[in-house]
Amino acid sequence: MMASVHMTATSRHNCHGWTLIELVIVIVVLGIMAAVAVPEFADMADSSRINATKQEMLALKVAIVGDPSATSGGVYINRGYEGDVGFVPSALTDLAAKPDSVSSYNPLTRLGWNGPYIDSCSGEYLTDAWSIAYVFQPSSRRILSIGSSDTIRIIF
Repeated sequence: MMASVHMTATSRHNCHGWTLIELVIVIVVLGIMAAVAVPEFADMADSSRINATKQEMLALKVAIVGDPSATSGGVYINRGYEGDVGFVPSALTDLAAKPDSVSSYNPLTRLGWNGPYIDSCSGEYLTDAWSIAYVFQPSSRRILSIGSSDTIRIIF
């Protein structure tokens, strides 16, 4: 009976815990890993914003000039604002709402505003992923995003 009591006391002394130095080493290693990982996540967020902005700008380009690859029976089915009206819009808002200076679409002549050409939910198409308004230049046929460190340009 004494042997079993002695065994329990010995096994209790063999339990090891974390020393202060081991805890400090673990904290230092976690700090180094965090210092390396945080910039990588920031780069991923920035590149995803750039990609989202480029995709939105390409959608705006298609809304303006149409998609020549979209045909049905040899006829273009996505002529865009310029194909329907005959000129580029004066502002990006003209893609979502008919301007007063443009006539309504006439199916016989196939001319006039036949929109909306872009999904206009909450005006989100007017700003890039950084919530900065696009710069639309109808005379030079460019859409610019200045939200990122490099200006993104779409020329149509």
